[in-house]
Amino acid sequence: MGLWGKLSEISEAASFYLERTKVIQGNIANADTPGYVPKDLKFERVLREQLHLKRDDPRHIDPSRREKTLKIFEIKSPSGYDRNRVNLDRELAKLSESSIMYKALVESLKKEISKIKLSIQGR
Repeated sequence: MGLWGKLSEISEAASFYLERTKVIQGNIANADTPGYVPKDLKFERVLREQLHLKRDDPRHIDPSRREKTLKIFEIKSPSGYDRNRVNLDRELAKLSESSIMYKALVESLKKEISKIKLSIQGR
């Protein structure tokens, strides 16, 4: 994989975590909304796109037919007295995880860009 492919993958993963952070923030904002069902994004989509799959049997699913949209799904958890299913502790933990991953990926992206700058400058 070339440098541009690596930058693209890092950028795409960072975009995923940024979108997931927004979804989780929405869950936290609606923690007191009666009947609210929390949502999340699946990381498996990003992981599947990072893997370079091959099709060695015609009965296998074609790996080139990748889903490009993020799937938001509802979290099935027990509801409280107001039928709100937001578990604030779980959402805050997911928010921390998502934020840390996003920051790590942005730092990784900065390092890759600095490598490009160094190679252009010839140092």
